[in-house]
Amino acid sequence: MDIITRKQLNILIQLANSDKHFSNLEREKIYEIARKRNFPQSEIKNLIINPEPIGSFGALSEDQKFEYLYTCIDLMLVDQKIFDSEITFCRDIAIKLGFKQGVVDFLKDEIYKHPKDSLKSMLMKEYT
Repeated sequence: MDIITRKQLNILIQLANSDKHFSNLEREKIYEIARKRNFPQSEIKNLIINPEPIGSFGALSEDQKFEYLYTCIDLMLVDQKIFDSEITFCRDIAIKLGFKQGVVDFLKDEIYKHPKDSLKSMLMKEYT
């Protein structure tokens, strides 16, 4: 089993629950990511019922850290309802991933305005 994907999906599940309303759009997005990575659907169900502690991110590459943060912001925006609890959760994750303050606001505002690779380049120059 892919531990990197498991950890990422666990974070997304906790983000979806952070506003106390796990929307169907959030759930669909999480299952879509799992399908693309051949992650077992039964494991997603287990993580939804019993999320795991988040832990540290020291072993992740820069690409993986960017992907974790990118998917968090994308999930936060999927239902077009942004709650303070989601912003706070994303900021906490960003800091744990080693990004500078302000990265969540930047990515939230810019995520759909630029290609993903361009965003990554901008983010790595300004927020790491």
